[in-house]
Amino acid sequence: MRDTLGLEGIAGVVVVFLAVALLTLYDPVIGAGVMILLAGLALIAKGLAESTMRAFGLK
Repeated sequence: MRDTLGLEGIAGVVVVFLAVALLTLYDPVIGAGVMILLAGLALIAKGLAESTMRAFGLK
Protein backbone atom coordinates (compact mmCIF):
# COMPACT_ATOMS: atom_id res chain seq x y z
CA MET A 1 0.00 0.00 0.00
CA ARG A 2 2.88 2.34 0.73
CA ASP A 3 4.22 1.87 -2.79
CA THR A 4 1.00 3.00 -4.47
CA LEU A 5 -0.14 5.78 -2.11
CA GLY A 6 3.06 7.06 -0.58
CA LEU A 7 3.29 8.49 2.92
CA GLU A 8 1.17 11.54 2.09
CA GLY A 9 -1.60 9.37 0.68
CA ILE A 10 -1.61 7.12 3.73
CA ALA A 11 -1.70 10.16 6.01
CA GLY A 12 -4.62 11.54 4.00
CA VAL A 13 -6.57 8.30 4.33
CA VAL A 14 -5.93 8.25 8.09
CA VAL A 15 -7.09 11.86 8.44
CA VAL A 16 -10.29 11.14 6.49
CA PHE A 17 -11.08 8.07 8.60
CA LEU A 18 -10.38 9.96 11.83
CA ALA A 19 -12.65 12.81 10.74
CA VAL A 20 -15.48 10.41 9.88
CA ALA A 21 -14.97 8.56 13.19
CA LEU A 22 -15.17 11.83 15.10
CA LEU A 23 -18.32 12.82 13.21
CA THR A 24 -19.84 9.39 13.84
CA LEU A 25 -19.21 9.72 17.56
CA TYR A 26 -21.06 13.02 17.51
CA ASP A 27 -23.98 11.88 15.32
CA PRO A 28 -24.07 8.29 13.99
CA VAL A 29 -26.67 8.97 11.29
CA ILE A 30 -24.67 11.83 9.77
CA GLY A 31 -21.48 9.75 10.05
CA ALA A 32 -23.10 6.90 8.13
CA GLY A 33 -24.26 9.31 5.45
CA VAL A 34 -20.77 10.74 5.07
CA MET A 35 -19.30 7.23 4.77
CA ILE A 36 -21.80 6.36 2.02
CA LEU A 37 -20.95 9.63 0.27
CA LEU A 38 -17.20 8.91 0.45
CA ALA A 39 -17.72 5.36 -0.84
CA GLY A 40 -19.71 6.73 -3.78
CA LEU A 41 -17.03 9.29 -4.58
CA ALA A 42 -14.37 6.57 -4.44
CA LEU A 43 -16.35 4.45 -6.91
CA ILE A 44 -16.72 7.41 -9.26
CA ALA A 45 -12.98 8.14 -9.08
CA LYS A 46 -12.17 4.48 -9.76
CA GLY A 47 -14.46 4.44 -12.78
CA LEU A 48 -12.95 7.63 -14.17
CA ALA A 49 -9.42 6.33 -13.67
CA GLU A 50 -10.21 3.03 -15.38
CA SER A 51 -11.89 4.67 -18.36
CA THR A 52 -8.98 7.11 -18.74
CA MET A 53 -6.46 4.27 -18.61
CA ARG A 54 -8.50 2.33 -21.18
CA ALA A 55 -8.60 5.40 -23.45
CA PHE A 56 -4.81 5.56 -23.40
CA GLY A 57 -4.50 1.82 -23.99
CA LEU A 58 -3.02 1.05 -20.58
CA LYS A 59 -5.61 -1.52 -19.57
